[in-house]
Amino acid sequence: MDHDQNFKNLILDYPEQALAFFAPEEAAGLDGEARVLPIRQEQIKDRLSDRFRALDIPLLVEWPDGRRALLLFVVEEETDPRRFSPHRLARYCLDLAELFETDRVVPVVVFLQPGERAGPLRLGGDRHTYLDFRYLACPLAELPFERFRASDNLVARLNLPNMAYPATAKLSVYHAAFQGLLQLEPDPDRQAKYLDFVDLYAALTPEELAEYRQHYPEEVEAMTTFAERHRKEGLEQGLEQGLEQGLEQGIEQGIEQGMKKGERAVLLRLIERKFGPEAAAAHRTRIEHADPDTLLAWSDNLLTADSVEEVFQST
Repeated sequence: MDHDQNFKNLILDYPEQALAFFAPEEAAGLDGEARVLPIRQEQIKDRLSDRFRALDIPLLVEWPDGRRALLLFVVEEETDPRRFSPHRLARYCLDLAELFETDRVVPVVVFLQPGERAGPLRLGGDRHTYLDFRYLACPLAELPFERFRASDNLVARLNLPNMAYPATAKLSVYHAAFQGLLQLEPDPDRQAKYLDFVDLYAALTPEELAEYRQHYPEEVEAMTTFAERHRKEGLEQGLEQGLEQGLEQGIEQGIEQGMKKGERAVLLRLIERKFGPEAAAAHRTRIEHADPDTLLAWSDNLLTADSVEEVFQST
């Protein structure tokens, strides 16, 4: 499962709510006039031979009236906390600070799974610390489900299955996440899209899904409608793409076959003119089944051949 892409979609679709949930300390200072914009993930290289450093989800917060300086959020999703590198994240933040000429950069890491994670990065000598890099951590698996059960933040509600809860509450968690999607997202296309998100991270077993159907029949009907619409749109899109690709391939194949047919006809005509109709007829079947490279070689041989046999002697 591509967790990076799942969370990237979620954050780009709901940037304000994502910041409010993943980085509440810093997002509390954002007001209704602030605009949250995604910025390029691949940072500008110092040299063309350098490798790109690609960020997870960098977001720029700006105030159109200019009354506050730009604020940059660097949001990174890390599935396994043991793989997280504060050194890498520090480099990303320094790149952005230099690129946008600002020191207002907020690093945020969303940890999907539980586990020990690296702390702040401190660089220095015996006497002083010269670099003290900290980041905001959002450990989803450690957040109590009950705290966000009735949240009006859609990003929080969609992530309920990723939070901490007893196994006996799994259906309640799924129910609260699905209810949040219905109540907080009016767009049917977005509803269908993020039903997949809830399904993926809730991971109900067939038995649990059957139990859910018994307890929440109305929601199951809505869920089925979303899923059917999503499936139908996917089939239509796939069919359209398939037809387009098939047409393109058909045209390409037709052109290629036409060129081969023309090459064979030209070669037969030249053999007929140089060595007579009988020579062309004797080798027609051979020429009609030859591949393009072989036809080219025979055409080259024809220029210097003194007999029809010499045309085919290289094969």
